[in-house]
Amino acid sequence: MAVRRSAGLLVFRTSGGRLEVLVAHMGGPYWAARDAGAWTVPKGEYAQGETALAAARREFTEELGLPVPDGEPVPLGEARQAGGKVVTVWAVEGDLDPELVVPGTFTMEWPRGSGVVRTFPEVDRVEWCAPREAVERLVAGQRVFVERLVEHVRGRGSG
Repeated sequence: MAVRRSAGLLVFRTSGGRLEVLVAHMGGPYWAARDAGAWTVPKGEYAQGETALAAARREFTEELGLPVPDGEPVPLGEARQAGGKVVTVWAVEGDLDPELVVPGTFTMEWPRGSGVVRTFPEVDRVEWCAPREAVERLVAGQRVFVERLVEHVRGRGSG
């Protein structure tokens, strides 16, 4: 069985000398009433023939409806999530207004077994937050990317 792979971009900025990261709350009925562990790095699956970085850039635009910031991508490596999916993430320095996000959508039968197909946003809100808060909010398998970003920023002497 082939390993499912996703790629994403973790956008970051420094505001008043403090590091902030952009995280997205997952859309749809399953995540609606959840907060801790219900946030994600904007990411998505990709297939053979597409590079992980190209997929990360594509998925960012599809999920948020905004262009990728112009910053230079910083590789944050891979991590395996609880379901076995391997996620590869890059950090990109940039700034964007969460109010401008126009999320992509997906369809699913809801309630399950009802025969009714509904459309939901891929993400229902996007927020800037401090790394510590991001680690509390993100799904467990993605928290390592924030930790790696913090180390990268410390290493370059800006935070």
